[in-house]
Amino acid sequence: MSETLQIIDPSGKKVGTAPRLKNEVLLAMYRAMVRTRAFDDRCMKLQRTGKIGFSVPNKGIEATSVGAAAALDLATDWVAPHYRDFGIPLFHGIEAVAMMDNMYGNVDDNAVGRQMPVHFSFDNPLKYLSISSPLGTQIPQAVGIAMAMKRRKEKGVCLTTFGDGSTNTLGFHSGMNFAGVFGAPVIFLCQNNGWAISCPVEKQTASDGFAIKGEAYGIPGVTVDGNDVLAVYRVVSEAIKRARAGEGPTLIEAVTFRMGGHSTSDDPSKYVDPKEFDEWEGRCPIKRFRSYLIAEGKLSEEEADAIQAEADAEMMAAAKEAEAKPVPSLDTIFTDVYAEVPPHLRAQSDFAIGHYSSRGEGVNEKGEFPL
Repeated sequence: MSETLQIIDPSGKKVGTAPRLKNEVLLAMYRAMVRTRAFDDRCMKLQRTGKIGFSVPNKGIEATSVGAAAALDLATDWVAPHYRDFGIPLFHGIEAVAMMDNMYGNVDDNAVGRQMPVHFSFDNPLKYLSISSPLGTQIPQAVGIAMAMKRRKEKGVCLTTFGDGSTNTLGFHSGMNFAGVFGAPVIFLCQNNGWAISCPVEKQTASDGFAIKGEAYGIPGVTVDGNDVLAVYRVVSEAIKRARAGEGPTLIEAVTFRMGGHSTSDDPSKYVDPKEFDEWEGRCPIKRFRSYLIAEGKLSEEEADAIQAEADAEMMAAAKEAEAKPVPSLDTIFTDVYAEVPPHLRAQSDFAIGHYSSRGEGVNEKGEFPL
């Protein structure tokens, strides 16, 4: 594995040169990390109590997501994410309730209840490709987005994120090859969190890490401490600068750890040694950044505690608001397809609604046929 860049060690001590960032940016990064964990914790509780059907743990990954997000320019750049990246939309102004709407699949969900929870889609302010479940599909799509911007002579870049398991997909290899050949302005960010569901890294690849895989495609590879938000910010910023200058893509391996299961459908105690969780808890990205900010005089203990309390309250309120909204009405299955509903779909809609109401389940108080 190539040398791993680190700026803040696990204790919060500065061991490298920190990027020059305004205090408000540093605090925005910290808030986003805390909010990410609070959102994750609330979703886990909602799923365990049967209020939502599914979630994907983000605990431990906050620095990788937020550090990358902070390097992006909303005016120009695209994101083609995977499902373990709550920090990117939260950093860039997506309201927690909009994300909770997707978790509940309610009437305000951008996907109108069509997607699983955690499969977000946003149209403002982020240029954000909708998340899909199959591994690696977003990687060649990100290259396509980047190539479109290049051909239009735009200055935008596309950041695509994925887990270590996705490096074993056709999408990864075809995306990397195409980007390398045509110099696409794309940043490949691999979250090496140790596990592809229950398959450990050492059983996924014989190569020395994942950054080195870029060499086969003529793409430079960089390894970074994924629990160090400033180090992640630095390497992603440098990769974006290269891409904007027409120097092509970069593959970044962020070494981190998934402090939970692959999803709420997974039991990590079946395959992860508890000692690993204890070890990585000592490398917690939030505790690390908090200690650094306090040591640098940019944050006090009281302010940090207040940020935590505000985040917890925000996610509780967002969950309650999303839960109170109705589910999408039955007719959206048909009206959400074409701008103008053709006769054959209108006939199918009338039949479905008629059949539904014939079971004694009529319209709700808004005159809708809820699912």
